[in-house]
Amino acid sequence: MSFERVLRWTLVAIASAGLTAGILARAAGRPDLADLAWAIGTAPVIAGLAVSIVRDLLGGRLGVDAIALLSMGAALALGQPLAGAVVALMYSGGNVLEEIAIARAEHDLRSLVDRAPRWAHRKTGERIEEVPIEAVAVGEELLVRAGEIVPVDGIVRSAMATIDESAVTGEPIPVEKTRGSAILSGSLNAGETFELTVTAPAGESTYAGIVRMVTAAQTAKAPFVRLADRYALIFLPVTLVIAFLAWWISGDLTRSLAVLVAATPCPLILAVPVAFIAGVAQAARRGILAKGGGALEVLARAHTVLFDKTGTLTVGGARLLSVEVAPGENPDEVLTLGASLEQASHHVLAKTVVAAAVDRGLKLKAPEQVKETMGTGLSGLIDGRQVTAGSRELLRSHTEPSPWELRAIRRASWRSALIVFVAVDGRPIGALLLADELRADTPRAIRLLRDAGIARMVMVTGDRAAAAQAIGAALDLDAVLADRVPSDKVEAVRTEQRLYPTIMVGDGINDAPALAVADIGVALGARGASASSEAADVVILADRLDRVGEAIIIAQRARRIALQSIVVGMGLSIAAMVAATVGWLDPVPAAIVQEVIDVAVILNALRALTPAHGSAGRRISAEQGLALHHDHQALFRDLDRLRKIVDAIDDVPPDTAAALIEEADRLVQGSVVTHEREDEGSVYPKIASVLRERHGLSAMSRAHREILHLARLLARIAADLPSEKVDRYLIRDAQRVIEAIETLVRMHTAQEEDIYEAVAAQ
Repeated sequence: MSFERVLRWTLVAIASAGLTAGILARAAGRPDLADLAWAIGTAPVIAGLAVSIVRDLLGGRLGVDAIALLSMGAALALGQPLAGAVVALMYSGGNVLEEIAIARAEHDLRSLVDRAPRWAHRKTGERIEEVPIEAVAVGEELLVRAGEIVPVDGIVRSAMATIDESAVTGEPIPVEKTRGSAILSGSLNAGETFELTVTAPAGESTYAGIVRMVTAAQTAKAPFVRLADRYALIFLPVTLVIAFLAWWISGDLTRSLAVLVAATPCPLILAVPVAFIAGVAQAARRGILAKGGGALEVLARAHTVLFDKTGTLTVGGARLLSVEVAPGENPDEVLTLGASLEQASHHVLAKTVVAAAVDRGLKLKAPEQVKETMGTGLSGLIDGRQVTAGSRELLRSHTEPSPWELRAIRRASWRSALIVFVAVDGRPIGALLLADELRADTPRAIRLLRDAGIARMVMVTGDRAAAAQAIGAALDLDAVLADRVPSDKVEAVRTEQRLYPTIMVGDGINDAPALAVADIGVALGARGASASSEAADVVILADRLDRVGEAIIIAQRARRIALQSIVVGMGLSIAAMVAATVGWLDPVPAAIVQEVIDVAVILNALRALTPAHGSAGRRISAEQGLALHHDHQALFRDLDRLRKIVDAIDDVPPDTAAALIEEADRLVQGSVVTHEREDEGSVYPKIASVLRERHGLSAMSRAHREILHLARLLARIAADLPSEKVDRYLIRDAQRVIEAIETLVRMHTAQEEDIYEAVAAQ
């Protein structure tokens, strides 16, 4: 514990003991001992404060401490030791209260060190020995086992290695490294055991550099100018001028002392910290852990927000985006075969495929005679059929891709997705598209930040430029910086800091240095690395990005309340000082007025404990919100079928196309139309009763009308099919209408989810 921390705790203990002892002595009928106890409790605080002021003056800084010193000194000089003891406790207690909030939330960088491997498996000839990583030298051969963290930087010596670099680079999907490829320390071996040639000792490897950057950034972060100190520069000279005028007008020093007593520093000493610490408590109720009122104070002035991508703006990790199929094949059958085979795989993406099949209620089968080819895929027998899943090279490297395969590859490229082909007896029947996806609450989070006054938003990520640009365009961000390593992220933050107060939002170890160097680092701590939480000033405990905007709004409100406490408190104090100057207030009544002002501003500051007016208004129940969400999940399954029908119509004869169009019409009339009419008739009235701005619902109703119009058009096309020749133009028109319905309903449903999220009880 530092000397300054010990001193702060010692002073508050002395002030508390002195005030308590004095009260007990007064209650026992010994006013002389009470005055002595209060004076003894105040004097050490004055002495410590004087030393602090001298040190600050030598550093070119003058703040609120000077007013506290004047008030306590004046109280003792006037024979009002009780007032001095109260101010002493307010002063020392205000600093300690904030320190408690910080100490409760902040730890050292132990998590980074704990994650770092201590030992490496060194290969010496035919023998494998376990040695401390400090003993590993450049050029030596290491063995990295499955599931282990790579201890040092190196290059792959084996034929292939599957590496999860998400903790270091932010790349969400594991990458295949061939012989000679570089690997960064801190990455995870997501595949089989491989051999590594060391290229840098432990102390100079990437992971050690991240630890050093975080430590240096935290140490070098410049202290900000406290809100109270800025106003103290105004209040202190005003107080001295009025005290001098009181003496000059009356020639009575008592009036000057009355002015100093009336000049309560409480709005600056305690009301400001109370407002921000109350804001900290209010934020905690929303799953937002701010490490002290100082963090909120800076958060309230933020202008620019930088985001990591993987795990912050996106879900983080691979998700099944779609199942592309060959003509005449069933997507569920493709996924069932692929997932059944992947049950036997050690690859990190296998769990994603299996989970996707289970979520869809598909019944998986046990594979037999499974053979896995590292880096390309696997094959095995399922119900007597030879099934293969993996890259296209593993399936049919000697033939040209068919049209449906080219379409699947093109769609995977557009969505920056990984593609896994599935073949039966050597014939490709479909492909699984896997990629990271945008978090459901990200669009709302971005809009909330705009509403909170954030003028510039930038994505800075270690992911590929194509994937990053797609996300940035979808969210209408101001800039996208891709392929950034941790040191590049730090430089990006510093560049923005030169212009405006900057927030960095991230969740991984690779974000920790940037979080530490930013004016305010915000970590998504629900799933992210603990290292990022340690380096950040604010940790979002709930797995929700929109809490970042809420944190800023809470901070801004706490700052407004603090400013109100300052302005009102200073105004009342100046009025009391003027009354003392003209002789309307003697020192004792001035002390009483001072206490009244103190109580008033503190009570005002405590308003920051409560939500903003209207923010906690009526909401729909959690059960209603859950029911709406379940309705949408059922609707999405029908929309997936509509998308499959649109794709299937491309490659079928006219009679089959007509049957598919009729199936699409039945789905639209029975599911989509029914859902939209129920929304309009029963759901929207409930939403309107709790929504403050109802204009959005008007726009949503307009979307309902457009969907119903397209549904009527599709019904007309389907009704005309039996009596008309089914030509390719009619089929194309139907295909366009079905695709328009599917696209519009998806977008409309996402907007509804956003509104429900805003009004549902959480």
